[in-house]
Amino acid sequence: MVMIVFTLPHFDVVFKVMRDRFEYPKTVTHQEVRQKYRLVFRHDRAGRLVDAQEFEHLAFERSRFSDPVLKELEKSASETVEVRDGRVVIGHLYTERRLRPLDVYLREVDGEAAREAVIDYGQVLRDLAATNIFPGDMLLKNFGVSRHGRLIFYDYDELAPLSDCNFRVLPQARSDAEETSQEPWFYVGEKDIFPEEFRSFLGLRDDLLEAFLQHHEELLGADFWRRMQELHRRGEVLDVFPYRSARRLRPRALGPAEAGGPLHLEELGP
Repeated sequence: MVMIVFTLPHFDVVFKVMRDRFEYPKTVTHQEVRQKYRLVFRHDRAGRLVDAQEFEHLAFERSRFSDPVLKELEKSASETVEVRDGRVVIGHLYTERRLRPLDVYLREVDGEAAREAVIDYGQVLRDLAATNIFPGDMLLKNFGVSRHGRLIFYDYDELAPLSDCNFRVLPQARSDAEETSQEPWFYVGEKDIFPEEFRSFLGLRDDLLEAFLQHHEELLGADFWRRMQELHRRGEVLDVFPYRSARRLRPRALGPAEAGGPLHLEELGP
């Protein structure tokens, strides 16, 4: 709804061009989207935010584009894209590492791999919260799986500092009319977030939802997010490891003959 994304068949980088107009229900402006990308560029990405490189006035040979891609660019990004002298000149674009969208990945892999991905999806949210980032759009399609099986968030148009969000408990309906109302019967501010509603965005089948809840059920409540906000308000720096625990180096116990000698490290796992 915000970007036109294209790539070469065997290239591990994607090109992202902002559309001239954003589709409903997007309300962000072009300037706000650029500011969010700049925020990510300056922020601690904790290995969970894909690195985006910004380019201006980038030129490609016209022959490199298939007709459907060029037609879409000319139709929906005409204020940014110009075709002249056999070249396609793009006034502004981002490049990012290509990832496999999580919703697609979960349909392609076996049960154990899907279970590990869902558990890591919850860990992405924890890691981002530890660096004072809230992704905003929780849909699985906005998270990608790297070639190493690591989950990374890549859709930044609704991203915000965690400390700017207002996490609320979903009010209980006081009548049948409120219970069945199509629209919220209570006031919702621009920065209000109701973690209890995250479950509806997951769209996970029963076994994967159970795996997620087993490891990350607290993410579906306001208390976790408020606790993280309080840690940031106090200026605490939380450790985030950009690799799995099985690959961390930890000191091993020394035998009597090694006492007083150099510290030895051992790697856990292959």
